[in-house]
Amino acid sequence: MTSTVCIVDTNVVVSGLITPDSTTPPTMILDSMLAGRLLYLMSVELLTAYSSVLRRPRIARTHGLADEQLDRLLTELVANAMWREIPGTVRAPDRGDDHLWALLTGYPQALLVTGDRLLLNNPPVECPVISPRTFVNSFLNIE
Repeated sequence: MTSTVCIVDTNVVVSGLITPDSTTPPTMILDSMLAGRLLYLMSVELLTAYSSVLRRPRIARTHGLADEQLDRLLTELVANAMWREIPGTVRAPDRGDDHLWALLTGYPQALLVTGDRLLLNNPPVECPVISPRTFVNSFLNIE
């Protein structure tokens, strides 16, 4: 298990679920989350984002999971996470990502893993934001 604490953006979880190739960085990250090999933070807001995006009709058709299966997946993600309350509101480059910035700045030892270019190019001061590929190459030990 990696000892690096991270926050996994919704786009990484969604991509990991809908991508058929098990060797892509998002799939490897999601698999590590589900297997308990990754230390990651979760909040009510982040779980809500995971759930709402995964239930969007187009995305739901792509992953093909029934509601019960999706609920089990989300339950496993919560069970393996380190639960944190968001300490307040912090403005992110994209208002829809304020919860990520608040979680990251509230736990500055963590790093954000995202495929969102806007977030990657505008990280908060002294808080690392990295791509899924960089995370897998630098921190994830898959055996």
